[in-house]
Amino acid sequence: MRHLWTTLFCCVLFLFTQTAQAASLPQPVGEAALLMDARNGQVLYQKNAGLPMYPASTTKILTAIIALERSNLDEVVTVSREAARVEGSAIGLQEGERLTMEDLLYALLLASANDAAVAIAEHVAGSVPAFAALMNEKARSIGARASSFRNPSGLPDPQHYTTAYDLALIARYAMQNPTFRTIVSTRLKQIQRPDADRSKGPPQEHIWNHNRLLSRYEGAIGVKTGYTVEAGQCLVGAARRDERELIAVILNSQGAAVYSDVQALLNYGFSAFKPVHLVGKGQAMSSFSVPGGAQEVEAITGSSFYFNFPADQKPSFEQKIVILQDLRPPLAAGQKVGELIFTQTPGKELGRVDLVSARAVEISVTRRWSLWILGAILILVALRLRTMMARRRWRRVRYPRYLR
Repeated sequence: MRHLWTTLFCCVLFLFTQTAQAASLPQPVGEAALLMDARNGQVLYQKNAGLPMYPASTTKILTAIIALERSNLDEVVTVSREAARVEGSAIGLQEGERLTMEDLLYALLLASANDAAVAIAEHVAGSVPAFAALMNEKARSIGARASSFRNPSGLPDPQHYTTAYDLALIARYAMQNPTFRTIVSTRLKQIQRPDADRSKGPPQEHIWNHNRLLSRYEGAIGVKTGYTVEAGQCLVGAARRDERELIAVILNSQGAAVYSDVQALLNYGFSAFKPVHLVGKGQAMSSFSVPGGAQEVEAITGSSFYFNFPADQKPSFEQKIVILQDLRPPLAAGQKVGELIFTQTPGKELGRVDLVSARAVEISVTRRWSLWILGAILILVALRLRTMMARRRWRRVRYPRYLR
């Protein structure tokens, strides 16, 4: 019996130790790090997350999403001399060679091909500088406002930088695109290069994914590696378990530590936090009257919302309804009428959800008649003034001043 209790105690101690290790605060080697919930954008861990850093080839996440939104996968791209001669990692594209946009995107995201990046940029925008302008415009629209991009590949440039937080936002946005998700989770892809000059040797057509996280971490689904001497080892990793999806960013790490850094961040996110559903979509929250409305406004939630609370703590939060000022009918069904704000003492905001009108609210009959009467009065007054002014002009013409 004593041996049985000893065995049970050791098992419990082992499980407790494993849980404690999994939930321990990460200590990444990388200079900057961030862990984000991909669904709600909540930041679960950060280290120098706002520090401007060189992103290296993680830049290509943004390059790819712009290409996906501004071109079709079956478009044929002709490789220019500039694209064929670009430095750094490449698949040996040749000047004049023609490939589909889809195959170039696989080369871009799996093999981190700089020649594919330039070919894509020139095809989409006409030139690399014009494409860089699109990159900065897109980054700002996503919310990545502390970034500056100068090329589609991530080659070093003093004015080409981002932050761990901005890069997580860009990756989160990109992962909402089904085609992007498919590409970055693919380990091996065979592309077609029918125009390649095979007298120079067999062209690279089997593209392996450089992201070893896909084979090293359970549930890994992407995203992109990066390296230059100036940037160090960079990695944006994403993983999905059950209904949870996390994005981890490491910038300027060293060697294989970039993978252990990302794995530690993901382990921490999955084990140290518990998602709590705070409100569902379409949930009735309030009803109120608006001046001149034929019906009351029924405010419902426009979306659902959850928040990750520490797994070892009891969730605590408060919610507050804020109705928009100066609402007037008519209101359309689904029109925003307020916000539901979730806070945690002392005043820390957890998030907010739009409140929308459950149904259309028309102008009341009394109000409508009042508006019509007021409009009629204004028209009559305007006509009266116009008549008076016309008479005055007529008198001036008929009876000049010198005859009076």
